[in-house]
Amino acid sequence: MRALYLLVPFAPLAGAIIAGLFGRAIGRGGAHWVTIICVFISFLASCLIFSDVLSGNTWNGPVYTFLSSGETRFEIGFLIDRLTVLMMVVVSFVSLMVHIYTIGYMADDPGYQRFFSYISLFTFSMLMLVMANNFVQLFFGWEAVGLVSYLLIGFWYSRESAIYAALKAFLVNRVGDFGFLLGIALILANFGTLDYAAVFGQAGSSSVKTIEIIPGAPWMLMTVICVLLFIGAMGKSAQFPLHVWLPDSMEGPTPISALIHAATMVTAGIFMVARMSPLYELSQTARSVVLIIGAITALSTALVALTQYDIKRVIAYSTLSQLGYMTAALGASAYSAAIFHLMTHAFFKALLFLAAGSAIIALHHEQDMRRMGGLKSRMPLTYWTLLIGAVSSAGIPGFAGFFSKDAIIEAVRDSGTPGHLFAYVCVVGCVFVTATYTFRMLFMAFHGKERFDAAHPPHESPAVVTIPLVLLAIPSVGAGWVVGDVVYGDFFRQALPRAQGEFHGLLALMARGLVSLPFWLAVAGIATAWYLYLKRTDLPKRIAMQLGPLYALVQRKYGFDELYAWLFAGGARAIGSGFWRGGDLTLIDGLMVNGSARLVGWSSSVVRLFQTGYVYQYAFTMLIGVVVLALFFLRT
Repeated sequence: MRALYLLVPFAPLAGAIIAGLFGRAIGRGGAHWVTIICVFISFLASCLIFSDVLSGNTWNGPVYTFLSSGETRFEIGFLIDRLTVLMMVVVSFVSLMVHIYTIGYMADDPGYQRFFSYISLFTFSMLMLVMANNFVQLFFGWEAVGLVSYLLIGFWYSRESAIYAALKAFLVNRVGDFGFLLGIALILANFGTLDYAAVFGQAGSSSVKTIEIIPGAPWMLMTVICVLLFIGAMGKSAQFPLHVWLPDSMEGPTPISALIHAATMVTAGIFMVARMSPLYELSQTARSVVLIIGAITALSTALVALTQYDIKRVIAYSTLSQLGYMTAALGASAYSAAIFHLMTHAFFKALLFLAAGSAIIALHHEQDMRRMGGLKSRMPLTYWTLLIGAVSSAGIPGFAGFFSKDAIIEAVRDSGTPGHLFAYVCVVGCVFVTATYTFRMLFMAFHGKERFDAAHPPHESPAVVTIPLVLLAIPSVGAGWVVGDVVYGDFFRQALPRAQGEFHGLLALMARGLVSLPFWLAVAGIATAWYLYLKRTDLPKRIAMQLGPLYALVQRKYGFDELYAWLFAGGARAIGSGFWRGGDLTLIDGLMVNGSARLVGWSSSVVRLFQTGYVYQYAFTMLIGVVVLALFFLRT
C-alpha cells in the first residue's frame, strides 16, 4: 500500500509539472487532460486507501529522511488513519470537480495551461499537509498552499485589485504562520522531536510544565503551544481578526474560489487543530480562546454577508461564518463534529461557488446581484443545484448541512469550556442570518424581474460546467446521513476523541430537528429573505437608511480593512519613510557621503591657501612652523 500512499499526492504534482513546463508543447487540451487524469488517479487511490483503512489497516511511518541533526530527524512521512483518509477523499473529489469545471469556465483565458498547473500543484500541497505524520511536513504543506494560493488569487496579474488581494492574503497569512512556527519551535525545544506520535506520547507528562515568556510570569507550556498553533490556524482558516484576506481572494477566477474556500486551504487550520486534539485537550484556556474566536467569527461575518451585492463575496463571507462554526466546535472539544461539518461544507460550498460561477459565465462575468434576476427559467439546472446548496447551507433537516450544524450547536450548548454560553448564542443566532443571506442571494439572482443586459440574454452553461454541479449536489444532500457513525459513533477511533451525545437514528434526529429552535430560525430567515427581496423590495433600502451608522459599520466590514491599512500598511510606510529620511538622506547621503565630500572640499580649500607658488610665502610658512615647534618643545 505504500506505493499507493505515494501516488495520492505525487500524481497531482506530476500533472502540475507537465502542464506547467510543457504546456505549450501539449496544448490546452493536453494540459487539462493530463491534470484531470492525475487528480482522478489520486481520487481513486484515496478511495482504495479509504476502504483499506475502514477494514482496520492504518499506517504511520517515514518515507524519506532528508536531514538529521543530532537525534532530530527531518522526514517526509505519512500518517494514514481515518481522519487522514476522510480528508484525502474530500480534497481529491472537490479538486477533481473543480478541474473539470475549469475547462468551461477558463475556456477563453490565455493562461489556460498555467491555471491547470497551479490548481494541480495546490492539490498536491494540500494532500501533503493532511497526510503528514510530523510537523516539518505539515509546515511544508502549510506554506505550499499559502504560496500557490498567492499565485492563484493574483492569477489575473494585470488587474491591480488582484495584485492587492494576493499580496494581502500572503501578508496576513505570514502573521499567522509566524505564530505557527513559534509553536512548532516550542514543541521541538521541549519534546526533542517533531513526530506527531512521539509528541502526543510525551504531552501528558508536560501538561503541568510552565515557561516564563515574561520573567516572573509563568505560563502553562501546553497553553502557549496550543495558542501559538491556533494563531497559525487563524491565518489559514481566516478567523477573527485575521479574516480580512478571504473576501478579497474573490479576485481570483471562480474555480479558485471554490478550491480555496471549500475543502482545501481554509480548512487546513481546522484540520490541524483537530489533528492536535491530544494537545488541546490538555489546555482548557486554549480551548476557550478557540471557542470564543470561532463564535465571534461565525456571527460577525454572517452579518456582513447581508450587506454585500457581489455574489461571490456573499458566498465568501458565508465561508468565513461556516469556518467559525467549525472553530467553535473545536473549542467545545467536538472535534468529530468539526471535521464532519468540514466535509459537508466542502460539498455544499463548492456547489454554491460553482453554481454562482455558472451564472457569472452566462452573464458575461457580471457579479453584481442587482444586475441579475429572473435566471431561474433561463438556467434551470444551475438554479436547482444552487437551491440544493442553499437549503443545505441553511441547515434544513434531511440535507447535509443540517446534520453537521445540529451536531455543532448541540456540542457548544453542552460544552464545559468557559465561554460556551456566549458561543451558543452566537451560533444559534447565526442560523437565522445564514438562512437570510443565502436565500437573499438566491432570490435576487434567480427570481424577480430580469435586470441583466437584454441584448445579451443568458443561457444554461455547457455540460462541462453543469455536470460537476450535479455531482456536488448529490453529497450536498446525502453526505450528512453518515452522522451517526462519524460524529456519534466510533468512526475516527483513536484519531479523534469521541463526541458526547446519543444518536437514535436519522429519522429521530430529523424529527427532533423539526421542533428545535435552529430549524425555526432557519425557516424565519428564509421567510424574511422572501418577503424583503421578492415581495417588498423597497424595504431593504429603507431598513438600511433607518439603521444608518450601524448598517454602514457592518457594510464596511467593521472597518478592519481601513484599520489595518492605516495601522500596518500606513505604519510600515511611515517607518520606512522615517528610515529613508533619517537614515538614507540624513545619515548616509547627508553625513557619510556628502559630508565626507564637503569635508574634503573644505580641507582642500584651506590647504590651497598655502599653495600659491610664491617663495616668500613658503619661507614665511616654514618660519611660522619653526616658531610653533620651538614653543612646543620649550613647553615640554
